[in-house]
Amino acid sequence: MLHIFTIGEAKTQLSKLVALAERGESVELRRDKTPVARLVSISRAPGTRKPGALAGRIRLAEDFDDWPDDVARALGLRD
Repeated sequence: MLHIFTIGEAKTQLSKLVALAERGESVELRRDKTPVARLVSISRAPGTRKPGALAGRIRLAEDFDDWPDDVARALGLRD
């Protein structure tokens, strides 16, 4: 469930908002009607990835790093 608060409400209810985020709830802060921030638990925050989780599941084409001829000529990489 998404919980929406204005910045003014967030100032007075910070402990409640942190508790919601810790439980995994989505907390969105708005300035008037414009969303400006999202409060998330650190355990769910970006950076908690596990390196190598997709090993062997992603394949790149052999010519992945090759420039198309017209682009390479436009950039002066080929004659």
